[in-house]
Amino acid sequence: MQGLLDQLLIGLSIGATYALIALGYTMVYGVLRLINFAHGDVYMVGAVSGYYIAIALVDRAPVWVTLTAVFGGAIIVCAILGFFIEYLAYRPLRNRPRLVLLITAIGVSLLLENLFQLHFVFGPTHQNYPEKLRAAFGNHFARVSLGISLVLMVAMTWLIMKTKTGLALRAMSYRFDTAQLMGINTNRIISLTFMFGSALAAVAGVLDGMRYKVDPLMGISSGLKAFIAAVLGGIGNIPGALIGGLLIGLIEAMLNGYLPAGYTAYSDAAAFVILILILLVKPAGLLGRATQEKV
Repeated sequence: MQGLLDQLLIGLSIGATYALIALGYTMVYGVLRLINFAHGDVYMVGAVSGYYIAIALVDRAPVWVTLTAVFGGAIIVCAILGFFIEYLAYRPLRNRPRLVLLITAIGVSLLLENLFQLHFVFGPTHQNYPEKLRAAFGNHFARVSLGISLVLMVAMTWLIMKTKTGLALRAMSYRFDTAQLMGINTNRIISLTFMFGSALAAVAGVLDGMRYKVDPLMGISSGLKAFIAAVLGGIGNIPGALIGGLLIGLIEAMLNGYLPAGYTAYSDAAAFVILILILLVKPAGLLGRATQEKV
């Protein structure tokens, strides 16, 4: 029984980091109808940024100061990166066909992946966070990771549902052109959306960097699973992204824990199987709503 509870806790912890990344996908899609495929690599940049800060401070400052700097620094770096990705790569093409934006997103993703594989940036070899930081959590890393993720998800939900910025974001997701006519500064809201999503991805990157390893290509797998989580819950739907991420994390952890030795590698395919099965029944996702488009 205890083993089952432990696996459930690990699954919720992993799923919560997927949900943090999925929130970035779903917020950007809700506003711009854009799949930001560079978002998984922003998550990777968060892990790398936190790693460099950890290496610089781990032997020079108390552990709690180092951890605060690691998370805070990664959030700042990724928020700035998210702003510049939107400002330089997407904004000039906003009125172009969506296929152009999609190709641009893939290009930005490849740029970040190859840039961080250069030796003077990070290098192709994976690295580990200092064990001193990981040891600070003892045997409670999954609980702490889950707690941090849940707090951020609640805070983001509150921001979207209870603040003027969130109201503007929701108005733009409903009718972009009408929001402009009502005086909403759409450029500002879009920039903030990218920055908020990138900040959440940074926290997920640091948590997964401590849980696993730091790798320039780590955003491919986690970013894809988070995208599946967003689609699974209903792309553009905030609660759906949270539910989708937690569901995928739980199933992945249970398969890793209970599949026979030698078959655990197939747990990565679970996200795709789940997506196909649910979309066959609900094409708009678990919480998504089908929309009719006039032609």
